[in-house]
Amino acid sequence: MQTSLFKFAALVLTMTLMACSPKFDWREVRGVDAPFTILMPAKAASFSRLMELDGVNLNLQMTAADAGGVSFAVGYAKVTETSKIPGVLAAMQAGMLKNIQATSSKSRQPNGSEIEALGQLQNGQAVKLLGRFVARGNWVYQVVIIGPEKTLSAEVVDTFLTSFKPQ
Repeated sequence: MQTSLFKFAALVLTMTLMACSPKFDWREVRGVDAPFTILMPAKAASFSRLMELDGVNLNLQMTAADAGGVSFAVGYAKVTETSKIPGVLAAMQAGMLKNIQATSSKSRQPNGSEIEALGQLQNGQAVKLLGRFVARGNWVYQVVIIGPEKTLSAEVVDTFLTSFKPQ
């Protein structure tokens, strides 16, 4: 019993120290125009651009932060025709894979809404991408984390991806 309590206390202490790490200063971020919340590991910046995804013209907005050599981002757009949402989500996913010149990818969920991919940035740096692509109402979202594979700890990935809450 005492050994189990000690292990539990050590685990809680480790998690607390990781959460307080200056490398990842987690803070809740709310979508400016879109209904969502997420934890970002640093102060986030937002920007937008007009683009076409699967034949649909959208104002794609992005909220992103970098910490510890890793990029964290949420991209989102409102789609007026709900019948176009599956194609837009597929185009978002294909675009992210193209951005890292993916050499391999796999779905992490049976429905393909989560992916894991290996590739490289334009500068040749090898990276791993983990992403979630979801729709809620007329909103489409891509939640991605990209960085060197060795820097993507399960705790950091889990904290980021599970904190995303579309509303």
